[in-house]
Amino acid sequence: MFRWMLGGREAQSSAEKNPVLCIGEDQPKNCFTELQVLKGHFDIVRFLVQIDDFRCASAGDDGLVLVWNIETGERLQELRGHSQQITAITSFTCNNGLTSHTGLITASSDRSLSVSLYQITCLLVLERLCVWLSGGEELCVWNKDFQLHCHRQNHSDTGITALIELPKNCIAAAMDKEIVIYRLTVSTDSSVSVAEIRCLSNHQDQIRALIGVNDGLFASGSHAGELILWDAIDWNILAYEHILWEESHASAQAEIRLAAPKPSEMSIQHLSTNGKLILAAVGSGLYVYSVQTRTVVAYRKVAHDSNVLHTMLLSDSELMSCSEDGSVRMWEIQDLPLPAEPASPGFFGLWTFGRSNKQTGPPSKKIVDVPNSRTLELTGDLIGHSGAVQMFVSFKENGLVTCSTDHLLILWKNGERQSNLRSLALFQKLEENGGL
Repeated sequence: MFRWMLGGREAQSSAEKNPVLCIGEDQPKNCFTELQVLKGHFDIVRFLVQIDDFRCASAGDDGLVLVWNIETGERLQELRGHSQQITAITSFTCNNGLTSHTGLITASSDRSLSVSLYQITCLLVLERLCVWLSGGEELCVWNKDFQLHCHRQNHSDTGITALIELPKNCIAAAMDKEIVIYRLTVSTDSSVSVAEIRCLSNHQDQIRALIGVNDGLFASGSHAGELILWDAIDWNILAYEHILWEESHASAQAEIRLAAPKPSEMSIQHLSTNGKLILAAVGSGLYVYSVQTRTVVAYRKVAHDSNVLHTMLLSDSELMSCSEDGSVRMWEIQDLPLPAEPASPGFFGLWTFGRSNKQTGPPSKKIVDVPNSRTLELTGDLIGHSGAVQMFVSFKENGLVTCSTDHLLILWKNGERQSNLRSLALFQKLEENGGL
């Protein structure tokens, strides 16, 4: 594991194969009409971390950490130190009262001796306590000077796979089927100790995702499709959803039932939230859950051709996902159309033409079994990678960055905005040169 000090930011320059999901080239709601390919890695790029409004860091299986200017696509720094693939990365801020610097912490499967002899799979920075934690085969607490405060050995074969911060100096750690709650205690001499205070064993399968929703809630998702909403103060279950995709031949979107016989259970690969909604990547589909009403808002069984790896809620009605199929897709939550009233049979209804009026096929199922549920409509499809898209980072109006198994990063930009910026820069240059 290494700590990288990046310093302050310098001034920047101005300048589905399923036909149902085939959106075509006309995508009026997709603003990302320009792209720039960023090269520098020579193996799978698995991680992206936003440093500030104009910089991001990428890391992956080549052991490199590259820092990019997302305005220009310029590679700002190349950080070397690991001999094997990077397994976790996070950013933190150092403030000594006079200056503020941004740093990166990276962990690798090389088990870097300068930090730990154990495999590290996740990192968590607690800036309020001026400490950071590493999870994996053991839980370690470090101070800002990279000195080990304390550590606890885990007894799970899988180790810690995710860490999140909870109120009252507590953290939650996902270990196999359990969530372990730890409390950090800061003594008068600034030393920190950690103690296990509770173990939550309500999941039936391995926990694949763990996120903080807001100050009072957190959520977890399992390999068996279980989504649990927890109270962040007393760690009680507030809601439990078992996402089961039932096989269906009559509907474009499969039904969601909580007690269907012999369902096809799908793993939750990723969870994201905006504090109001939780977006779950379930197999190759998407599932939107309302924290306030504790109900399903919208879902789509087949959102991609392969498993969805990363998701993000851009707003209360817009979201984004990426997949093993190499695509990045934009979605909008829309109201379902009102059912049309049956038309009168009219004159031709008087004739049977030799056919019986009995229904010969099985009764068609309703498209949506969840009351008041809406639909996810595809509004944009970003095709540029030739391998699985591992994740993405949104810089809002400044663009979107994606990384992939094809060793590339792609910087997606708002084409209209970029055109306006280029025109403005041209007019400014003409004014400086006294016109044509």
